[in-house]
Amino acid sequence: MTAPRLLRALADLAPSSPQAKQDALRDHLGKQHVWSPELGTVRGAGELAKYDELHHDERLLRQGWGVVAGRTEIDGKQRRVRVPLVNRPVRLQATARADIQEVVAAGDIEVHEALAGTEFAARLEAVFDPERSAEVLEDLTWLQQAAEAAGFPGATVWRNPPPRDGSQLLLVIEAVVYIAADQAPTPLASGLRAWAERPGVEATAFSAMYDPVDAEPEADAPPPRCPLPLSGEQSAAVVQARTAAVTVIAGAPGCGKSHTLAAIALDAIASGQSVLIAAQSVHAADVLAELLDRHPGPLPVHFGDSERRDRFLTRLGTGTGKGHKRREVERQQNAAAEAVEYADRVEAEIATWLDLESRRGRVHDLPLFLLDDFPGLRDADLDEAERLLDRSRRDGGWWQRLRARLAAKRLRTLAGADGSPTAIARALRAARDQRDATRLAAAGGLRLAPLWSSLETADTEAAQAIGRSLSIETGSADRRNAAARKALTELGTALRSGNRPQRRARLESVDVAALLRAMPLWIGTVADVEDVLPARAGMFDLVILDEASHINQLRAAPVLARARRAVVAGDPRQLRFVSFASAAGTEDVLERHGLSDRLGQLDIGKVSAYDLACGAGPVVELTEHHRSVPHLIGFSAAKFYHGRVKPITTHPRNHEADVIMVHRVDASSSKDGVVEAEVARSLDLVEKLVDAGKTGLAVISPFRAQAEAIESAILRRFDLETIRRHRMRAGTVHAFQGSEADSVVIALGVAEGDAAGRRRFAAGANLFNVMVTRAREHLHVVTAVGAPDGLIGEFLRYADRPPRSPGNGDAVGKWTAKLADALEGAEVPVRQAYPVGHWSVDLVVGDAEQAIGVIAEVHPDGPSAHVARHRALRRAGWRIEEAFPSAYGDDPSRAAIDLLAVLRDQ
Repeated sequence: MTAPRLLRALADLAPSSPQAKQDALRDHLGKQHVWSPELGTVRGAGELAKYDELHHDERLLRQGWGVVAGRTEIDGKQRRVRVPLVNRPVRLQATARADIQEVVAAGDIEVHEALAGTEFAARLEAVFDPERSAEVLEDLTWLQQAAEAAGFPGATVWRNPPPRDGSQLLLVIEAVVYIAADQAPTPLASGLRAWAERPGVEATAFSAMYDPVDAEPEADAPPPRCPLPLSGEQSAAVVQARTAAVTVIAGAPGCGKSHTLAAIALDAIASGQSVLIAAQSVHAADVLAELLDRHPGPLPVHFGDSERRDRFLTRLGTGTGKGHKRREVERQQNAAAEAVEYADRVEAEIATWLDLESRRGRVHDLPLFLLDDFPGLRDADLDEAERLLDRSRRDGGWWQRLRARLAAKRLRTLAGADGSPTAIARALRAARDQRDATRLAAAGGLRLAPLWSSLETADTEAAQAIGRSLSIETGSADRRNAAARKALTELGTALRSGNRPQRRARLESVDVAALLRAMPLWIGTVADVEDVLPARAGMFDLVILDEASHINQLRAAPVLARARRAVVAGDPRQLRFVSFASAAGTEDVLERHGLSDRLGQLDIGKVSAYDLACGAGPVVELTEHHRSVPHLIGFSAAKFYHGRVKPITTHPRNHEADVIMVHRVDASSSKDGVVEAEVARSLDLVEKLVDAGKTGLAVISPFRAQAEAIESAILRRFDLETIRRHRMRAGTVHAFQGSEADSVVIALGVAEGDAAGRRRFAAGANLFNVMVTRAREHLHVVTAVGAPDGLIGEFLRYADRPPRSPGNGDAVGKWTAKLADALEGAEVPVRQAYPVGHWSVDLVVGDAEQAIGVIAEVHPDGPSAHVARHRALRRAGWRIEEAFPSAYGDDPSRAAIDLLAVLRDQ
């Protein structure tokens, strides 16, 4: 069996203990920390509150208690330590007193790793429990014993902040709020070895990642019916994920990966499956959760270290509710089916009229003698003629041949003349086109505005009805039987437990099948999954692994083993995970396990979970960009994605918007990793943006020292309310991956005299791609380099050139060209075949915000593509007018007059 052997090999490749990392983090408190005698409030922590706001998505603040501070011997050497025996993530909130902040829990309590599972762990956790803390703190004789068990013997209990000299080892019982250093990773080796012994791993997504399984695509797969609107690419991804053991979703920044993953999850749940969504970071998990919250659907279980868990528990309540009755479920299902059916009918009606318009154009090109040769077809039942023609062409036994001859005879009689089947077929087509052209003319030509309005309303109502139906069905009495209600009660108890080991222990005994039937959608981080969820192979039907380029195989393995199929999303052109794995060590381990032939897969230092997935299943690439002004994505689209990425945000109001500003400063070299001139200019820019009333501001840098200098300057210059009101963020590019802001300031952190290695780091392709694609509206680049070569130089030259209008696209039809000529005669701006994402607008009339899109002919790919284009353009914010030739008697001047009147009304 391959999967267990792979897991044992991965276990041997994993670091067995985080002790080395822990030793490097003995001074947990760092420079920024504030002591407080109270657990619920802290005085004078304004700077920390501002810092927390700057890093709102990262949750970097912690509150510690029972801090061991001073000097102690570690590995035979005297070292300075400041380590809390217990801590928790927190937020700081303003109170009526300006100098006092409320401390609000924002995640799980963590006890010093050496005390996990001991009698001291529960007491330390109780310190943060308002109902139990008084009892625990009344007698602290146990605390010194706890410190000794943690590896700090001889610590003296101390009731005030420790003295600065740190000459003695103290055990401080005052609380402290501090900025957390990097947390040590959870040990993985023992967990992976345990997975190797569990039954069923061969039938999971983990096994499929290393030994790909061919899956037949769903025949005549129905399109997704989803509360979220989907593009063609996104719909294809949803359909692909239904059957493949591993599906890869690749996408450039802003191309809707999160949107697609949410749609895949809802589609799977609608088919009765259970889904686990796991992301690398808490922020990424929150992004998906917020996306799902904006649309009706099932209630997701937030089981990890997240502020959302409390909100989920509030919505869950006791878990004893019996759920919606079958009659209500059926009513909502019928309502959804009726809403979808109505939207389909409206779309079919539009398609019929579009088809009439397409065939009307052929009438003018028909040879007039076709119907003269078969006069009977002018008034015949054309459907009956089609059936006879089809039957006359059939071949087979004597009976089939006899029926074909009889059909041919009846067809000739119906047509009013003798002729070959081919000639009659041409005449039949001409008769139908002429009849439909007459019908179109009788209706006054093609004017679809009322139908488009009906379709948009129907689409909205169908999406809402589908979401409501899914919400009601997943909360139905059928799903919430007695076993499920018991499981939900146990789930609530487990998630209210103080720490992760307790949660996992409680969830191990829950009836998983009943629980997942009642709650089929779960969201957490990769770390949450392994720390909290029961270790059961194939527990879920589908796992969605987000940010997979940032996840190594060791951390992905336990997540993948918990599901039967996987959807893996990422972008190989953005930042990847960091690994210090030794190539030689990897080869030795693989040889020992007889897996040397799998080095290409198991080179854990180079092959991410995303890379591995690309060799295991089909890759669906998302290439339509939804986030930024075109100028902001143009460089990356061309440089890193070879022109495949197309912004659907393109519009005359922004296609020439020069929104990348380069600010050059003088600096000969960086000092201690900081270019001070860049820091000063960055702060001036932020101040100007604040004065202009801009919100959604971020300042980022490739270098930690530069980012910290900028953070410190922001903290000095702005108060908390300003930082919060303008939604300021600051940090390194690595910390900002997955985030975005309206206006971004980049401080490159490189000066002319710096070492070449520093410039190479800033110009790393993946880092640079992330750095220049975070802004939605404006990007300011502050740099001390003049005219550099390489990637930085290319980008600065791109930024210095103002963007140009897309101009006219491919050739348009004859009618559209005549209409363009008529409009240009009125001296208004007219663009032909204007590109918007992967679509093209026939004509764009007017400029800036007043511009309107004009559709003058049926899409060359037919009515289905025409409808899809209309939906995409409307979602992108376009005003669309139509000017089909049938509506104007083929007179472009009449159409131009109407369009000009619309433009004047704008």
